[in-house]
Amino acid sequence: MFRKMLLLVSLVFYSSVSGQYTDQKYAEDVQSIDAIINAYYDVVSGAGSDPWEFERDRFIHAENAVITRLDEEGNAESHSLEAEYIPMGLAPREDFYEKELKRAVSHFGNVAQVWSAFEIRKDPEVATNIRGLNSIQLHFEKGRWWIDSWTCEMESGEASPVSDFLGKG
Repeated sequence: MFRKMLLLVSLVFYSSVSGQYTDQKYAEDVQSIDAIINAYYDVVSGAGSDPWEFERDRFIHAENAVITRLDEEGNAESHSLEAEYIPMGLAPREDFYEKELKRAVSHFGNVAQVWSAFEIRKDPEVATNIRGLNSIQLHFEKGRWWIDSWTCEMESGEASPVSDFLGKG
């Protein structure tokens, strides 16, 4: 466990000191709202044999980005992006794909709000009924888009945010 934690810390440190290279490597990911949302889903999706894309994920998020998840009772739990990586780095990666179902964007000046319904799959070609809704806040600064925060609520017996969202025009 200590080795996995050390590896995770090393990856985070490496990505913070390799900024110039990272800026060039992922520049296309942050040039538009559509591009950054596509990258947002791409970094978490992949086969179990694919490496995690922590560097790319850190690049699309603002430095102090906040992640909030709502549980089945609607209680919120918020944490930093780095805290999001800890369980990922400690467990073996499995096949996991988030497929976006619908997106709605509100964009005014340098601020954007994206509503995005998604489905979680083990196989990219096989649909499931595991669905959630993301509320993603972004801002435009220094010639690029940044994800400031996102909140996720999964569908459950008590909540149907995806069904409600998909049902709207």
